[in-house]
Amino acid sequence: MSNIKKYLLSFFTTLITIILTLLLITTLYYFNLISPTAYNIIKIIVLLITLFINGLLLGKNSQKKGYLEGIKLSIPLVLLFFIITLINKSFTLKVLLYYIIIILTTSFGSMIGINKKKNCN
Repeated sequence: MSNIKKYLLSFFTTLITIILTLLLITTLYYFNLISPTAYNIIKIIVLLITLFINGLLLGKNSQKKGYLEGIKLSIPLVLLFFIITLINKSFTLKVLLYYIIIILTTSFGSMIGINKKKNCN
């Protein structure tokens, strides 16, 4: 039960962080404080940094196989994004590549997190 609790906490922390930061960035874009190009780049960077940091934190709390911990965190997020994409009927190859990058970023963050934990002890 504690594993499920750990993943749910990490999942909801990631989701809330993404929503709040993207809300802030969208507000800045709405008031023309950032350009459309910068807005698109910042959206992707914020998402990847958030996933990397949450994967890192999950990896630090894991015992072994950090890449699997990252995949376990990223798959529900990708499924949620995939459902939203299906509802909007906007699935393309670009979106599939985006999902693969999300999975790889979270897995990489977890692998680094598990290695940082070993170095600190």
